Parts: sequence; C-alpha cells; structure tokens
Amino acid sequence: MAAVAAGDQHSFRRFVERHQNLVIGTVARMIGTADAEDIAQQIFLNVWKSAPRWRPEAKVTTWLMTITKRLVFNEARRRSRTRIVPREPEEAFPEFPDTKPSPDSEILEREMHAAIEAAMGALPERERVVVVLRRYETMPYEEIAAVLGVTVPSVKSLLFRARNTLREKLSPYLED
Repeated sequence: MAAVAAGDQHSFRRFVERHQNLVIGTVARMIGTADAEDIAQQIFLNVWKSAPRWRPEAKVTTWLMTITKRLVFNEARRRSRTRIVPREPEEAFPEFPDTKPSPDSEILEREMHAAIEAAMGALPERERVVVVLRRYETMPYEEIAAVLGVTVPSVKSLLFRARNTLREKLSPYLED
C-alpha cells in the first residue's frame, strides 16, 4: 500500500487484483450484481486518488471497506431517489446445471433466493452492510466497527437487529 500511495501503478494493479473479488462481492451483495463492477471501478479510482492519505496504522482492508461502504451507501441513496426497479432475482444468480431431483425444488430455491434478496434489500443500510461484511466477507467485529466508525457492541447490536428482521421476514420459508 505504501507503494500505491507513492504512485506506483504496478503496485496499484496488484492491489486491485488482490482485492477486486472482495470489493465486487461486497457491492453485489449490498445493491445487486447489475452495476457491481462499475461501482467497484469507482471504488478503486477513489483508492488511487486517496492513497496518499492512507496511514500505515490503518488496516488496508478496513480502509478499503470504509471507502466501499461510503460509495455503496451513496449509490443506494441515488437509486432510492431515482426509483430504479430492481432486476428479477433470477438475474442476480448465475445459472448452474440442474442437479436437483425435481423442477419443484428449483422453483422453491429461486423463490427462496428472491425472498432473501428482498429481505436483505429491506434492511436499513447499516444493518445490511454489517450482515454482508460479517456473513459473506467473514470480517471480525472489530474490523466492521472500524469500517462503520462505531463500537463493537454497536456492531453486535446492528447484527442482532438485522438477524431478527431477516428471521421474521423469512419465517414462512423457514417453517416446515
């Protein structure tokens, strides 16, 4: 990161290659896959521009996720103002060869994915980012707290509320 901060383009290319899956995955889980790569490009552009301000005492992934969080929140706000209709949930998940025993199970799985995506989309931004960073990116509480600029107990509280909301919204799918 010190080389990136000094303006080394080769180091920046390696930085992007190392962290692009984390950034694209986080963005896709937060606001959908449609524009994830475009937003990731904006994030890395911001990294390049703000690299001289990075300080070695900050963990690189925490700093990167802070930039990611800010841009994702801005994009989510922009989308809510322009009333963009989300794509169909089937488009958010790549097609895999059908290995299921019956067509009904595939339909139920698609319905479950749609319900999960809708429930995640209904969460407040901070709760959604906590769930994504903890569940999908397996970040420790301390790092999530640094990304959000809150305390560890606040992160745990946000995660608790988010999990309860998700459990409530998905309860029809969880009961037998």
